[in-house]
Amino acid sequence: MAHKLYAAPLSLYSGKARAYLDWKGIDYEEILSTSDVYKNIILPKVGRPVIPVVDTDDGQTIQDTTCIIDHFEETIGGPSIYPATPKQRLTALLLETYGDEWLVIPAMHYRWNYNEEWVYGEFGAASAPDASKEEQLAIGRERGSSFKGFCPILGINPDTIPAIEASYEALLADLDAHFAIHDYLLGSRPSIGDFGLIGPLYAHLYRDPASGEIMKRLAPRVAAWVERMVDVKTPLSGEFLADDEVPQSLMPLLERMMDEQMPFLQTTADMLVSWSGSNPDTELPRAVGMAAFVIEGVEGQRIAAPFSLWMLQRAFAYYESLNDVEKTVADDFLATVKGASGFQNFVMDRPLVFEKFKLSVG
Repeated sequence: MAHKLYAAPLSLYSGKARAYLDWKGIDYEEILSTSDVYKNIILPKVGRPVIPVVDTDDGQTIQDTTCIIDHFEETIGGPSIYPATPKQRLTALLLETYGDEWLVIPAMHYRWNYNEEWVYGEFGAASAPDASKEEQLAIGRERGSSFKGFCPILGINPDTIPAIEASYEALLADLDAHFAIHDYLLGSRPSIGDFGLIGPLYAHLYRDPASGEIMKRLAPRVAAWVERMVDVKTPLSGEFLADDEVPQSLMPLLERMMDEQMPFLQTTADMLVSWSGSNPDTELPRAVGMAAFVIEGVEGQRIAAPFSLWMLQRAFAYYESLNDVEKTVADDFLATVKGASGFQNFVMDRPLVFEKFKLSVG
């Protein structure tokens, strides 16, 4: 019996999970997450309306793309998307965090400020695939409006939009230059970093028509990478670069992450400490408040989400686990990344645990 993936074409994280399952050559059936699927399958199993969700062929239910990926990495073997060497693995984990948790900002901006009417139709088609186009549009407006409403709390507003677009276009230029040399981030095999980036860059920024036109026009090699990632020709193929090489062309991505995301994550970690002290027996909320962030010199406010810290915690735990020789290699590498001291010196006094579909303070 095949595994089951509950997902939807327009879902950012479904795009990440699907691309991984296809590259890993996993036998699965994708089931569209209609309203009935949410009501009768996802909510009873997971407790909240979220995708993607995987039901494995041995009866397990897994939610969250990182957990889905790690389950299959551990259980089916074969070539791994996790590099074995310190510089490459750390880079891949950092860029997964950047893609998963930071590129949601341009992804949501371009979706709702460039593609709104089209997306309503997509929401309706996913919710009620057998309904008429008119019915789908009405359903989509009702369901999609709540997602549009997330934009302000994600820091997307008239003051920040020019900076968000400038940052995104600079990212496209940097990635386009990198993909002129390499098929994937770290060679001819996709890494966990590639899968972190593919969610926003495919499901929103390539697939949505207006933003897809922007990507294809400004960064055709990025569009070609997206197509390689989502239309896998040869599963389980390719190699990481030899000798733990991290291409110089990735430095602008890492430095953009260190400049934009890392200070915000430290603020979030500090806020989590304060929140935990005041709410010792309370279930961890989706956000512990609003925090300042800076992008292209423009300051805004956005939700401080503990889940972003859980993602960064994976990279930091790997960094802390290195032996003395590996740690020296990693530190020598990070010394070449402007702003990386914010990661090396990151303070997170409240470790997080994600289990039974919930995030909690450890």
